[in-house]
Formats: sequence, structure tokens, C-alpha cells
Amino acid sequence: MIDGPYFVLTVLGVLGTGLTAGVFCAFSTFVMRGLAALPPAQGVAAMQAVNVAAVRPAFMLLFLGTAILCAVVTVVTCVLWPDEGTVELLVGGALYLVGSFGLTVAANIPRNEALARLGPDGPEAAAYWPAYVREWTRWNHVRALASAGAAVAYLLALV
Repeated sequence: MIDGPYFVLTVLGVLGTGLTAGVFCAFSTFVMRGLAALPPAQGVAAMQAVNVAAVRPAFMLLFLGTAILCAVVTVVTCVLWPDEGTVELLVGGALYLVGSFGLTVAANIPRNEALARLGPDGPEAAAYWPAYVREWTRWNHVRALASAGAAVAYLLALV
């Protein structure tokens, strides 16, 4: 069984990836549905406000801190190659770093930046909003599943 500082890192990995999965799950299951039900100008304005509010210490510590933690766990696992939990730790790290953090950078942030450049009341925003909601939510589903999968992989490494 994993023990010592490695155990603590793995438990923190379970918590960080699990909490992130919960945030993404909330957006996928009801936040985006609620925003999509609004008239486009209101939905765009609300999502723009959410995107600004997300870049605050609490969420950034969770999201970026978990990415750093996963990177550390992955590197330590590659260097130490423990007798137990190696595959699970590497899978957990890959799922979060690629499927959650990497996907955020590659798919969700560019859409957020495009949305931020639009005036909520303009025709461009109204035209872009349905595609934004559909595509952003699709990628968010993947981020939620990847984060949850990482939490499960880290948990399996502990047992």
C-alpha cells in the first residue's frame, strides 16, 4: 500500500480531481442548461460574468493546484515506480492533465475568450451563443468525466 508523503499526495489528488469533477458536473448538468434557457443577451452576459468570476483564487487554487499536484504525482511515480498503484497513478495523472487541464486550455478557454469579445446585446453574440453553449458543454462533459476518472484512478491506487 502507498504510504507516507506519497499517500498524502494521492489523497490530495483524489480530493482535487473529485472537487473539480463536481464543479464541471454542475456546469454540465444544470448551469449551462439554465443559461441556455435565457434569452441570448442574458445568457451571454451571465456566462461572461461567470468566466470572470472563475478566475479567482479559490477556483484557480483548486484547478491549477490539482494540475500541479497531478504533475508531481506523475513525475514521482515515473521516478520511483512503486510496487503498487503505479498504473492507477499514471492513469489518474494523464486523465486530469490531458482530459481536464489540457482540454480546458485547448477547447473551453478559446470559446470563453471568443465570447468575451462580444457585446451581449449584439447580433454576433446572439448568433454565436447557441454554438457556444453546445460546444462548450460538450467539452465540459469530457472534462467532468476525465476529472472523475482521475479521482477514481487515484482512489484505486490507495486500495
